[in-house]
Amino acid sequence: MADKKATIRTGRPRSIESQQAILDATWKLLKKISVRDLSIEGIAKEAGVGKTTIYRWWPSKTAVVVDAFMTRVITDICFSESDNAQEELLKQIASLAKALSGENGRIVAEIIAEGQTDKEALQDFRDRFLFPRREAAKQVIIQGIKTGEFNSNLDLELAMDILYGPIYYRLLLGHLPLNQEFSSLMSEMALQCLKKG
Repeated sequence: MADKKATIRTGRPRSIESQQAILDATWKLLKKISVRDLSIEGIAKEAGVGKTTIYRWWPSKTAVVVDAFMTRVITDICFSESDNAQEELLKQIASLAKALSGENGRIVAEIIAEGQTDKEALQDFRDRFLFPRREAAKQVIIQGIKTGEFNSNLDLELAMDILYGPIYYRLLLGHLPLNQEFSSLMSEMALQCLKKG
């Protein structure tokens, strides 16, 4: 899979202007239409480039959408530097919940929905957005174990699901708001599960 992606993404170096035009056009269109209704043709027309330019740099429509999304939210959801793992997690979870509320959240939910019938699109989203965020969270949890904040017997994968699963649950089902009050209460309760008994 990694070899295939590497092959797809090789070629002439990206023109920064064209790349930005494509990402801006994608984001502009997503404000009006769904990920499902978005097309490479529509992006190309809006960006003023040819379809081949887009396909030279991205393997699929969803890959362009993921990049457009990431360029707008990635700096807002990074971990802060702190010696306190609990504090870092609380801040980052609040940032993620805020970033996934509103239009951003709708777009992520639509990417995940597309992934139910397009497994490569879902894998691309996991590889480029989800897994790097989980790895960063894992390192913070490990830091918390080393400093004695968290239980040394934690299952790290389960711990991350406990911390972040509720956000995606509300995002995808929309039964209750994904707001600051929720993220604050939920994260504090979730962190209790990670602490020593």
